[in-house]
Amino acid sequence: MSPLPNPKLWTGQTIGLLQTEDGFTNGGWWHDQHILEATGQGLEKEEQRAWEGWWNEHIVNLVELSMRQKDAMTILLTGRGERNFGALIKRMVASKKLDFDMVCLKQQVGPKGQRFSSTMHYKQSLLEDLIYTYKEAEEIRVYEDRPKHVKGFREFFEKVNRALLSYSNPSIRKPITADVIQVADVTTTLDPVSEAAEVQRMINSHNLFLNSRDTNSSSPNRLQLKRTVFFTGYLISPADTANLLSLISLPQAMSDSDLKFLANNILITPRPAPQSILDKVGGLGAKQIWQVNGIAVYENKIWAARVTPIPPSATFYTENPQPIIVLACRKGAKPIDAGRIQNWQPISSDKQLVFETTVGEKVQLRVEKEIAGENEYESLFAGGRPPPFSGKRKIAGDDGPPAHSNDENRRPGGNQNGYRGGNQNRNRRGGDGGGHRNPPFQGRDRRGNRGGGGGNNGGGGGGGGGGGGRNRARGGYKSLDDVGNSPRYGQGNGYQNHQPNYDDPPLQGYTAGGDGFNATFPAIGSVAGGRNGGGNGSWADGGGLPYGH
Repeated sequence: MSPLPNPKLWTGQTIGLLQTEDGFTNGGWWHDQHILEATGQGLEKEEQRAWEGWWNEHIVNLVELSMRQKDAMTILLTGRGERNFGALIKRMVASKKLDFDMVCLKQQVGPKGQRFSSTMHYKQSLLEDLIYTYKEAEEIRVYEDRPKHVKGFREFFEKVNRALLSYSNPSIRKPITADVIQVADVTTTLDPVSEAAEVQRMINSHNLFLNSRDTNSSSPNRLQLKRTVFFTGYLISPADTANLLSLISLPQAMSDSDLKFLANNILITPRPAPQSILDKVGGLGAKQIWQVNGIAVYENKIWAARVTPIPPSATFYTENPQPIIVLACRKGAKPIDAGRIQNWQPISSDKQLVFETTVGEKVQLRVEKEIAGENEYESLFAGGRPPPFSGKRKIAGDDGPPAHSNDENRRPGGNQNGYRGGNQNRNRRGGDGGGHRNPPFQGRDRRGNRGGGGGNNGGGGGGGGGGGGRNRARGGYKSLDDVGNSPRYGQGNGYQNHQPNYDDPPLQGYTAGGDGFNATFPAIGSVAGGRNGGGNGSWADGGGLPYGH
């Protein structure tokens, strides 16, 4: 159920920042309960419908089986911090009518004053306490979705059993049969409008905290939500993209996997368009009808279509030599080379597709340091500095980055790319431009749900909690185009492989023995421990663990 930052909404650098504990004074994405509350249609509506569709129902069934097994203990174990998430997670599991013997959320400080260097350290410490407390338990099963943690748990149980076999006193306990099951990870994302609003709230909270204290050179920066505009163009709908891609005729020896499929825009300018250009094309949101009148293949690497406006007298603007659509390019080819095409092949009337475009920007959001005196145009570029404009068209081999715009591959799982070039309509020459953008998000392995663990006494199966959801926002994906004066969808820089970090940021003045340290481990099968009662599942207060070592 845990949503991830939406890679269609944020630049890669911002996705890394959001998930970095030190990026925000409140700890960022994984420490802000409002992010989890915003899942689906929001807490109030989803609680009434028990977050239907957002659970891993296979895991839910296993939990329910474990709940009915009298000699098994069912545990929800998460790295989410109890201080921020305790009440919310209990509401979630209660709405699903899941009764755990223990609901274990990570504490700032362990029951004996220990600090945890990571979520894995915390989970292993608690599992070790469980093993030594329930000495008669013969089996433990842990359900986990992160491959790295699956490996870590398996190595941990091997280490524990080796230690047990080496003890000279067998009365401590026998080795335990441990089974760590990897759960298929299911990525979930928030509704993008809600997600942008939640991140803005995080930024506001961060900045207010900085305003309330004396700052120095080592203090975090004030942050601001900004837009990155990669290009302005006549944007093509997905349905028309599919029709345009049907114009491609591939060589027999070439497969779809060798190509990047595009067919999603007619370039206006490879940068935020100034008002003078927007005036020429009718402004953002203006509609224009086009007809395909030719196709071409460049060196068996680039497939493109030439288009003309309808009516032919319509005013348009493009910084390419003529209005064209890059349909696809071979991996390693540069879409900018579509501008080198000289020979266009006429096409039959049945292939002279007619379609409508909308003037728009390829945009992604980013979170950056607030820069005093930065104007709106400067804020559209990372670092507040627009790329230099050379006045000439960049091609392969020129000094500086190649001038092409990045756009997303319209085939599932594809990469993103695009092209840049340079001319205005009806053979009137216009300016050319550069400004290279970094490669976009490449679909790194991300995961949405979090695992749990359980142990049992005898041969039955323990249960684990947690659950994934569907990769959707309710009602389908919504672009920020749906909100007036809001940024549009887009792509971003190279994605940084940041693992989610649930570790809570340090709290000033926090001491051990606070809320959550007032319950011992329950007895297996006991009602008081959490079934129909709901103990908080924390370690014993003050005097240490029940087995007292």
